[in-house]
Amino acid sequence: MEDLITQATSGDEHRRGKAVAVLPVGSFEQHGEHLPLITDTAIACLLARRIAEDHDLFLLPPVTISCSHEHAPMAGTVSISATTLYAIVNDIWRSLEASGTPGLLIVNGHGGNYVLSNVAQEINVSGPRVALFPVHEDRAQARADAELESDAAEDMHGGEFETSLLLHGAPHLVHGGIEATDHSAPERPHLLTLGMAGYTANGIIGQPSLATAAKGKALLDSLSRAAEAHLAVLGGSV
Repeated sequence: MEDLITQATSGDEHRRGKAVAVLPVGSFEQHGEHLPLITDTAIACLLARRIAEDHDLFLLPPVTISCSHEHAPMAGTVSISATTLYAIVNDIWRSLEASGTPGLLIVNGHGGNYVLSNVAQEINVSGPRVALFPVHEDRAQARADAELESDAAEDMHGGEFETSLLLHGAPHLVHGGIEATDHSAPERPHLLTLGMAGYTANGIIGQPSLATAAKGKALLDSLSRAAEAHLAVLGGSV
């Protein structure tokens, strides 16, 4: 993870000048046997670093534990409350705002962080200051650009999308046995009630066996391009 976390100095940021900040938000939750507990954090960092480099932005260190309550029965998962995550991100923005930072792009690596939508909506009442990325449309375009074989409903957790990104950007984090971890549960009407354990025994919903590093590169390229529209709304560098 060392190369995924900013190592900039105060002098580096002084010379950069005021720029939109990029905050990766991950999680610490089970991703089956083939991916680590830090998967969502690693993916958020990969994407945030790429966006910051492409657009010369202020890269922040990640929020590494978030709202993973749907994974609670599975070993290794650690969560904080939604109110705590709200407070953390809101406090980060207020600190940035006080120092003159013009905007914040939140790069969310975990789908269960629903409260981040509320943070962004509330801050933006007074004007566009914070963007939550990627949104559904960004992910759908990335899936199409990378020619993923599974669809979004099938590829919910630890599958083709996430495994491909790590095979490309952090292959040392991907363990063996991918071909034996596929699990199908495309319909999950009671996920908020039953959690992941109600739909998967091995922690995976998707087909990691379809993942490749080439798909991961295409996903990362597409998502970085998609960030331009969000930065334009914030008035950031594109």
